[in-house]
Amino acid sequence: MIKVLVAALLGTVVGIVVMVVVIVAAGSTTSNASSVGLNPTVSTAALSSAASTPTSTPSSGGSSSGGSSSGGSSSGGNAAAIADGKQVFSSNGCGSCHTLTVAGASGTIGPDLGKAVAADAQKDNMPLADFIKQSITDPAAFTASGGPWSTPMPTTFGSSLSSTQIADLVALIESSQSS
Repeated sequence: MIKVLVAALLGTVVGIVVMVVVIVAAGSTTSNASSVGLNPTVSTAALSSAASTPTSTPSSGGSSSGGSSSGGSSSGGNAAAIADGKQVFSSNGCGSCHTLTVAGASGTIGPDLGKAVAADAQKDNMPLADFIKQSITDPAAFTASGGPWSTPMPTTFGSSLSSTQIADLVALIESSQSS
């Protein structure tokens, strides 16, 4: 029985040594690795945006705050939400699929978020902010102009992003609408 235990222990040690050798031989750079979905900066961004802009969420109730569906930034708090929205947009890989000029993104897999969103919101008879939020949290609810898309939008953003991060994305996309 001791021979079996020694053999098992020796096999485990040899296996670990082989793994280490393979990892070292393969190199340890991550220059070609994708970090989409891993998002190590989200928790930091969520903490800083929640602490620094607690009132920066755009109105999600539609017309209760007098907001129109044309977008734009009319308050100083909204400017902070837009800046935070750019960080959330880039750290979550949104630009890999979407074009959004104000965020420096030129993805072509999904819709151009600077152009078609307001028109799509009108087609769906929804206030712009509500439509954008729904498109992030439940992307299958409405197929954007130009779709259906060959690669569907992930359905996990409603649970993986905080409500503040979603509100910041809404503020960013809403502010970037052009006619």
